[in-house]
Amino acid sequence: MSVEYFMTEQLSDSDGSFLVKIARKAVTEFLSNGNKIKLDDDNEKKFSFNSGVFVTLNKHQELRGCIGFPMPDKKLSHAIVDGAIAASTQDPRFQPVKSKELDDIVFEVTVLTPPVEIDVSNPTEYLEKIKIGRDGLIVSHSFYSGLLLPQVPGEYGWSVKEFLQHTCMKAGLERDFWETGKAKIERFEGIVFKEEIPNGEVVREKTYGD
Repeated sequence: MSVEYFMTEQLSDSDGSFLVKIARKAVTEFLSNGNKIKLDDDNEKKFSFNSGVFVTLNKHQELRGCIGFPMPDKKLSHAIVDGAIAASTQDPRFQPVKSKELDDIVFEVTVLTPPVEIDVSNPTEYLEKIKIGRDGLIVSHSFYSGLLLPQVPGEYGWSVKEFLQHTCMKAGLERDFWETGKAKIERFEGIVFKEEIPNGEVVREKTYGD
C-alpha cells in the first residue's frame, strides 16, 4: 500500500482555516478535560495523507510554544492534533499553557513538504541554494539536530548565512559548523496558516520571499 504525501497545491485556504481551528479545538479540549479529539470521518479521510506539521502558539506577539513533526511519518489528521497538544503542554522552554490563556493566544499551523538534503560540492554553495521565505532548514550531525521553519529568518531579517548559523546553534553546534562540510543540511517548504487575532479569522501567510 503506497503512502500519500503532502503537495503544496493540495491545501486550500479553507483547508488551512480548518486545520488551525482543529488545532485550537484540540488544545481547548485537552486542557479542559484531558480528551484527545478525533476528526470526523470526512475530514479524517480528506487529511489522511502523510505530512510534517508544526503548531506554533504566540501570546502577545511572543512565542508561547512550538512543537511539531518535521518528517511525514504521520497522517496529517493525526499529526495536527498531536502537534497542537504537544505545543501547548510539552515545549520544554515554557510552562504548560492554561485554559485561561487561550483567549490571548494566536494559533499558527505550518504544513511541511518532506525534507530533502541539499546537494553541494562546497559548503559555500548553500548560500545560493537556500532561499529566504521559501526554505526551512534542518541541520544535523551525529546526534545533534536543529530545525527552523521557513518563516523564521524573514521575521528576524536574517541573511542566508545567518539562517544557517542560527539553525546550527539550534542544533547545539557551533554557529559556523555548516562551513565544515560535516553537517547534513536539509531544506523543506511549508504553507503557513495563522489566526489574525486570537480565535479570529485564519489567513494564509505570505512568505518573505514573495
